[in-house]
Amino acid sequence: MSRIAILFAALKETGKKALIPYITAGDPQKEATVPMMHALVDAGCDLIELGVPFSDPMADGPTIQLACERALEHNTSLRDVLAMVTEFRATNTTTPIVLMGYLNPVEAMGYDTFVTAAVTAGVDGVLLVDLPPEEATDVDSIFKSAGLDMVYLIAPTTTDARIEAIGKAGSGYVYYVSLKGVTGSKALDVDDVERNLQRIRQHVSIPVGVGFGIQNGVTAAAVSKVCDGVIVGSAIVNHIADNATNPAEARRLVTELMQEMRIAMDQQ
Repeated sequence: MSRIAILFAALKETGKKALIPYITAGDPQKEATVPMMHALVDAGCDLIELGVPFSDPMADGPTIQLACERALEHNTSLRDVLAMVTEFRATNTTTPIVLMGYLNPVEAMGYDTFVTAAVTAGVDGVLLVDLPPEEATDVDSIFKSAGLDMVYLIAPTTTDARIEAIGKAGSGYVYYVSLKGVTGSKALDVDDVERNLQRIRQHVSIPVGVGFGIQNGVTAAAVSKVCDGVIVGSAIVNHIADNATNPAEARRLVTELMQEMRIAMDQQ
């Protein structure tokens, strides 16, 4: 059983929901990433989505686009990201890590090389925004045979037929994008999320995480009532951006935000 499966099984037994933060590796400096990862865990987070910087993050809004730009200013590469995971694993062997990004850096490294390096580093899953399951058949077996979960996105506009296909192809969890548009949107409608999750669960048996529009403890708690995991990205990255020259202050503010969400979610 993968670390991701173990996590969700344990949370289900206790009646809790996963708190899943996203940060861009190398933002604002390479050396700030691993301390931030540990701070996230200490604040009560359960699984970390670690963004691989890319020069054309087409599915992301300005907040995460700028995070990628800051990371790339320091030449943060996929190999650097894997080295960060290795460093994190030196003292944390239990928190699942999902690499989130785009296909190009993986293709450039080579699928077999990437998979071997990712597993060696301690990566648990991969979410490649521009690799839909229909186009992943050639690499799906390579990833899964090595024990890497394949996480896919589902949007409000995704058809039932495609949700069914994602339910068959995905593993670990699926990421439900609660809003139309790019990351950083804020017009969250929890009732709409609940209706769509009821439809998704007719075709998907693995846990469902919900992201986009989650800004604070109130929104995190509301969404946690209807899903298995709450995914938070832009709200964290904004703190990092506002304190790009002071990583310690960024960690303090992010810790406060994650603790607020953890407490609010656990009180449901």
